[in-house]
Amino acid sequence: MSETIFNKIIRKEIPADIIYEDELCLAFKDVNPQAPIHILIIPKKSIPKVSDAVKDDHNVLGHLLLKAGEIANTLGVKDAFRLVINNGEDAGQTVFHLHIHLLAGRRLNWPPG
Repeated sequence: MSETIFNKIIRKEIPADIIYEDELCLAFKDVNPQAPIHILIIPKKSIPKVSDAVKDDHNVLGHLLLKAGEIANTLGVKDAFRLVINNGEDAGQTVFHLHIHLLAGRRLNWPPG
């Protein structure tokens, strides 16, 4: 597996505005926000894309979604947020370490892109 910027953030080798951390995941503010609230939620385990996840990853995948809801609640946007997971380059994924974008703080239109 190749090294990503997220691996360096997990190891605290480069700074990030971390808003949540536990044994399975890390959440931090996106440095290029697409909404007033833009948080990235990543597993500490390196999984390049959601399509690379295996059966044994089901606990961490579920954990990420539960934490997304808790983080949204903490930020005061419990009922008005969007979660986005890009899978692969053609879907807009630029960092190949699975991550969930939590977007909120403005009206989010549909379709997204």
